[in-house]
Amino acid sequence: MAHTSIPLLWGLILSQLGTALTSDLPHFQAENGAQQFVVHGKPFLILGGELGNSSAGTAAQADFILPDLARVHLNTVLMPVAWEQTEPAEGHFDFSVLDHWIDVARQQNLHLVLLWFGSWKNAFSEYAPDWVKADIKRFPRAQTANGTPLEILSTFGTETLRLDSRAFAALMSHLREKDREQQTVLMVQVENEVGYLGPGRDRCPEAIRQFAGPVPRELVQKLLAKRAELSPQLGAHFNPQGSTWREVFGEAATEVFMAWRYASYIDSVAQAGKRQYALPMYVNAQLPSLMERPGEYPSGGPHPYYLQVYRAVAPAIDFYSPDIYWPEFEYWVREYQIQGNPIFIPEARMESAPYNALYAYGAARAFGFCPFGIDSLHAPASSTDPQPAIMQTYAALSSLEDMLATAQSAGRTRGVVLHANSPRAVQSVSLGGYLFEASLSRAWKTGTLLADDGAMLLLESRPDEFIVVGSGLTVKMSRDPDTDNQIAGIASIEQVSKAGSEWVVSARLNGDQSNQGRQLTMDPREIRTYRLRLYSAFP
Repeated sequence: MAHTSIPLLWGLILSQLGTALTSDLPHFQAENGAQQFVVHGKPFLILGGELGNSSAGTAAQADFILPDLARVHLNTVLMPVAWEQTEPAEGHFDFSVLDHWIDVARQQNLHLVLLWFGSWKNAFSEYAPDWVKADIKRFPRAQTANGTPLEILSTFGTETLRLDSRAFAALMSHLREKDREQQTVLMVQVENEVGYLGPGRDRCPEAIRQFAGPVPRELVQKLLAKRAELSPQLGAHFNPQGSTWREVFGEAATEVFMAWRYASYIDSVAQAGKRQYALPMYVNAQLPSLMERPGEYPSGGPHPYYLQVYRAVAPAIDFYSPDIYWPEFEYWVREYQIQGNPIFIPEARMESAPYNALYAYGAARAFGFCPFGIDSLHAPASSTDPQPAIMQTYAALSSLEDMLATAQSAGRTRGVVLHANSPRAVQSVSLGGYLFEASLSRAWKTGTLLADDGAMLLLESRPDEFIVVGSGLTVKMSRDPDTDNQIAGIASIEQVSKAGSEWVVSARLNGDQSNQGRQLTMDPREIRTYRLRLYSAFP
């Protein structure tokens, strides 16, 4: 008995030590249905931006890009790390460029999220090393129906998987040594916008053989266990009594087959990395534009319709994120709001980012938002020069950093975004016993729109008091009839800003500025912060 208790005790100690070390890393914790991102023991919101694909290829680029971005009120930069750069010759690794970026980020009080451009970036394999791309026999390509090799590494390449995993593990091992204490790097994206481009699916010989064979029973069983959570698009075709891919998934068979392959491959890469350094890891998705068919967009990526395939096959991936460049921002965000999937937008259009960010943090309780090409943005030369709109948004959100994450987890935030071409002219949200009806602001005499875009993040700071960050909207308040039959009105509206821990009032909006106490009319051009106090009384 004594001989068995010692190893059991030692195993328990090692297990507890491993758990403690992992929990000390950036991680997620569930709070009232929301997933909080915890860094150094505190909830952390990523006010981020993603660099252009060629903006982090040299060490010198960090010296001028990162200081400029620090002045734009970002706290996190998403940067590519390419396989070809880190392993230029097989078995020889070089992380000197990354190390310099980490050093400069620390100097600027910025965090980094690394984007592993390994076997795939935007479906293609241009960031794989030359010695991989030149050896088609050892590193097979995906093929078309007529056998033509594509510039896409096949998911069935066993050597490709082995060496991509080895390179990624080397990266994570180096990060552990370089950054374990400071945690400048918060998490890692594994591959980039994966998927098969072209009609149908990969038709390399091994892909043909496996598609003709039975669906792995483990995949079928896991999907069957989560059948109630399958998307309508997947659930409508799912037949667990079948055997082949066509029998089990019908018309969705080719895309599910590719999703299974990419998910299996990515999970192996991620597991190899996590064995070295267990930072959170995620996968991003390139989404289709209107009427695009699979293969016109990367087929087999973590599209929300087939996300349960990824969740069944890739347990090493912590969450999945949409890259949203299309007008249907709200729709795509909602598609990723599934149980246990934190909301993070790693790529978005710069033009609409100032407004969509407010919706993401307010309505979707996102822990991060990142417009693409952030290095194209520059802080104004002087305090009198106009600020870029996303800079205004991030400055306002920074002033809420001590309360926004807590309010998100408590369900005390809402978000609205409207555009001139929005299908609904008015949107209403309910919070704290009140209804807030938002519409784009119009000129009083002519009725013309004052801005083509408007948005707000609404936060209940205490009973009957709300912080509103936004622009371009007119908001009317009333008592929520589902709460009681009281009447409601505006007690005060103040334009505020943060000085240290205190709110400073720069203007009290009354009279004409609030339409005689009937509405909040936001500035049509600049993102501003308002403190709104309401009252209610029985008639």
